[in-house]
Order: sequence, then C-alpha cells, then structure tokens
Amino acid sequence: MPDDIHTDGDSPTDSADDSAKGQQRHPAVIATAIALPVGLLVGLIVAAVVANRNPDLGPVALGTIPAPRADSQECAALMESLPDSLGDYQRAELVDPAPESAAAWQSELTEPIVLRCGLDRPAEFNQASPLQLVDSVQWFEVSGAEQGIDASTWFAVDRGVYVAVTIPGGIGPTPIQDISATVAGSLPEVPLDPAPVEGP
Repeated sequence: MPDDIHTDGDSPTDSADDSAKGQQRHPAVIATAIALPVGLLVGLIVAAVVANRNPDLGPVALGTIPAPRADSQECAALMESLPDSLGDYQRAELVDPAPESAAAWQSELTEPIVLRCGLDRPAEFNQASPLQLVDSVQWFEVSGAEQGIDASTWFAVDRGVYVAVTIPGGIGPTPIQDISATVAGSLPEVPLDPAPVEGP
C-alpha cells in the first residue's frame, strides 16, 4: 500500500548548501558518466538535462529519450494544464528542437525540474515496488543517489500514460505536490500495471 508523503521537516536549501551545489559535478560530466549503463532509467532522465542555461535563466535544452506515447491525447491534456510555477521554480522555455510533451521549470539555486509525459513503464517498477501517494496520485520514486546524482525521478504509475518528473534534491515537497494536483486533475486514474517480480 502506498505511503502518504510527509511534508513535516522539509526546509529550503540554505546558502551553505547552495555553495556546495555549485561545486558538484557538471551535468554534462554526469551525463557522460552514466550514459554507458544501459537500463539505468534514472540516468536516462537526469542525463537528459543539458546545462545550456546561463545566469539570466535562459532556455533549457533537453535531450531526447524514448517516449512512445508523447503524442497521446492524455499527454496533450496534461501539457495544457501545467502550472507556470512550482514553488520558487518558474516555467522555462525549451531550446528547439524540444522533445514532445516535455516541460521544465527553473530557479537560480539548482538544476531544473523536468517533466516528461508518455514514457515507457519504468523498468524498475514491479509488483514489489514501494509507492508514495501524493494528492491521490501514486508515484514510484527512482533515486539518483547511487549514481552520485542529487535528484530523484518520480513516475506517476496510476494514469493512462506514464509521467516522469525529475526533481533536484533538497527543495522540499511543493513541486511534487503541485504536479500531483495537475496530474490528478487532467489524467483519469487507471489500475496499476507493474511488471511481475522475477523469481530467484
């Protein structure tokens, strides 16, 4: 059974954390480092964010990853409903050619929040996967911690299309809550379809 997300104790990133983030590996380096391990879905999502941003928060460049249902009516409905802001993050312009059914929000403090609609079912999502319930949407979280990436990718797994949202670490629950409300309002709920658990 999914757990409700807990919001108590979350706090914005302080200036010391901001300074440390500035010393972290450049996303282009991360992209190179994780391009080889095929099947690491978190790598595909996070590596898709290319650091073509400048200090005045110019357009965000996103790479292409498989999204076979990006042209679906469900994704079109979701894209039309996306908010202009997620907490302190503002909707960003995407560099052309932009992937279909993708969006980004950016802030001066961290890497962008990136949403993609119409992806394949996450390879890691199976009948034993823990889920988190946020505003009536069931999410499967894939952390980038094992790859040294300070971000998680959340997959909405109970809608007619899979929606992935990559969120930098340490920014609190507001972005996933706001996106959950939008997903719940624009995409009807459907039964879960996880992969079976493989035997020993």
